[in-house]
Amino acid sequence: MADPENTNEPYVFRPAEFRPAVFIPAEVPHRPDASPAGEGPRTIQPPSATTVTSARRGWSPGMARVGEELVAWFKTLVSAAVYATLIVTFGFQVARVEGQSMVPTLEDQDRLIVNKLAYQLGDPQVGDIVMLYYPEDPSKSFVKRVIGREDDVLRSVGGKVYRNDVLLDDDFIPQEYRSLDTWGPEPVKRGYYFVMGDHRSNSSDSRTWGQVPKKYIIGRVQVRWWPVNHARVF
Repeated sequence: MADPENTNEPYVFRPAEFRPAVFIPAEVPHRPDASPAGEGPRTIQPPSATTVTSARRGWSPGMARVGEELVAWFKTLVSAAVYATLIVTFGFQVARVEGQSMVPTLEDQDRLIVNKLAYQLGDPQVGDIVMLYYPEDPSKSFVKRVIGREDDVLRSVGGKVYRNDVLLDDDFIPQEYRSLDTWGPEPVKRGYYFVMGDHRSNSSDSRTWGQVPKKYIIGRVQVRWWPVNHARVF
């Protein structure tokens, strides 16, 4: 019977396990200018000429934008000034009433818009409120109401005005603003107009300085825009 403790086993040589080394390349960081797989090299664009110029002049991009906006605003203002000049010259004019001669229709310091095109396309009509040059001093301008046109015959009896023997409707004039004068008959000359203020007892008009040639009539009073609470269209 064999004794297990005294059994001599032969020495067996076992070489160490060999594992081949595997090379794992390091991950390359992503660059913004890197080209995607399958594409050619990407060209890096140099700074634009505007950026280079601004940088050379010491202007930041923000300042450059502000400058461009200021130029745009300047162009807009110049255009608006040109349009306003054309409108005032050929179309409409803003005017201010000075005095009491058109009370109660217009008050002192009222602001008006005068339509200068109206009488380039047509003629003044009886009842129109007009802006005109003062015949005795064209550097001054007045606001009056047209009472008579060319070839009309006008007369007044105790403050009542007749046009071609027909009494003019003046119910809009309160008693305290009426006059009691008597004059006429007065024919209106060709190319002329007879004008009066609505404040008949306190107005310098055609009764004093005569008839007005059409060329002296600037335009028709179209709107009173100030005071706002009394704004109206005539």
